[in-house]
Amino acid sequence: MLKIYNTLSRRKEEFKPINPPHVGMYVCGPTVYGDAHLGHARAAITFDLLYRYLKHLGYKVRYVRNITDVGHLENDADSGEDKIGKRARLEELEPMEIVQRYTNSYHHNMEQINTLSPDIEPHASGHIIEQQVFTEKILKNGYAYESNGSIYFDVEKYNQKYHYGKLSGRKLEDLISNTRDLEGQEEKRHPYDFALWKKATPGHIMKWPSKWGEGYPGWHIECSTMSTKYLGDIFDIHGGGMDLLFPHHECEIAQSTAALGKESVRYWMHNNLITINGQKMGKSLGNAISLNEIFSGNHRLLEKAYSPMAVRFFILQAHYRSTLDFSNRAIQSSEKGLERLLEGMETLKKIKPATTSTYNPEELSKKCMEALDDDLNTPVLISHLFEGVKQIHLIASGKGSLSADDLQKMKGLYDTFVFDILGLEPEEKQAQSAITEKLVNLLLDLRLEAKKRKDFDTADNIRAHLLENGIEVKDTPGGYEWQWK
Repeated sequence: MLKIYNTLSRRKEEFKPINPPHVGMYVCGPTVYGDAHLGHARAAITFDLLYRYLKHLGYKVRYVRNITDVGHLENDADSGEDKIGKRARLEELEPMEIVQRYTNSYHHNMEQINTLSPDIEPHASGHIIEQQVFTEKILKNGYAYESNGSIYFDVEKYNQKYHYGKLSGRKLEDLISNTRDLEGQEEKRHPYDFALWKKATPGHIMKWPSKWGEGYPGWHIECSTMSTKYLGDIFDIHGGGMDLLFPHHECEIAQSTAALGKESVRYWMHNNLITINGQKMGKSLGNAISLNEIFSGNHRLLEKAYSPMAVRFFILQAHYRSTLDFSNRAIQSSEKGLERLLEGMETLKKIKPATTSTYNPEELSKKCMEALDDDLNTPVLISHLFEGVKQIHLIASGKGSLSADDLQKMKGLYDTFVFDILGLEPEEKQAQSAITEKLVNLLLDLRLEAKKRKDFDTADNIRAHLLENGIEVKDTPGGYEWQWK
């Protein structure tokens, strides 16, 4: 039986969906103002693993992952410039051009590391009205107040009835003593109150009309709004990185409880952070490495380029709740480990069946399932798979045997755990995917040239042939996008 560590209760709990076999899972996605980095990859792979395993167990999962494309300010105290608006101003582009560029880049990186697409991927900017309605509910219930055209959540009022800080283990008294006054916070009743809706200052690019005047949603309100819209007032799992635990997820609990009269999430799950050579990753330290830089090797801290599967295997070799330190030595060790694992699977294909077996694949399968059932313990799972590889090499060298039935079970076991659940791919498949991608882009570039020449028959034929082969093409202001159907 699957047990997962619930951040809210601070213990491993048996997973029991509220409406089996259906499972609602919401994961905080990226703020799309820059390239995805290792931290994005770890979160994506962690919850991709959970998604794959829940489906393997027979659950019908609705996986929702949001895109933050408005409202995320430069710090967590509701001050500073919107990150996307700032990038748009610096690059002299429309904010949605920035959003589209980095959303496309993020999706491309997610395909490279072989994460399954979510079932629903809502954008904050596409749910402005819903966020306003959610904010109105909180106002109506007396847990928010208007100040100079902005709406703030009244943390102290909320804490009189509920516990603000229950997820992170904080107490309001500690927050009061540790909160520093910041410039521009005078309109709040208390410095620790947070914005549900912000009045747009002159020159602010991203803004929408509301009953309180032109403005934009605060960062936290989007997730409370979109998670309950697509998964219901109460749903099973909410995931994200440890860096989101406070204040983001703490504020979500408060917002949902204030608006709905109850908490929405039953199981909170958080993956831990990635450090670089023992240091916290950050632009100011010059050690923030994007996935594109890792795959190209174009960063001063990298000795060479690393493949997407090496990155995925590196992340899976650590438990998702442990800190993971990235270094050239560590990922090169992962490269060798992945190579050994895949070579073992190739050796398995060459083994001839015998009349009897000296090895029982069902015991290995049981150990692997037990590891995943224990809060997705991938390091233990991978160690069991390597134990199996030792047996494979012994059998291949004539020091053991597998019957035809057990040989098929062994092959199925490795295909299931390595490919289907861990989501790893052979390097040649990655290479084939890269070649396919280049060919599709070449055809679509030719299609663009044909459209410029007003040769629409050729352009339509290219699009039709791609569609016949399972590739959907969407024209965009900047060119095109494509995806597998």
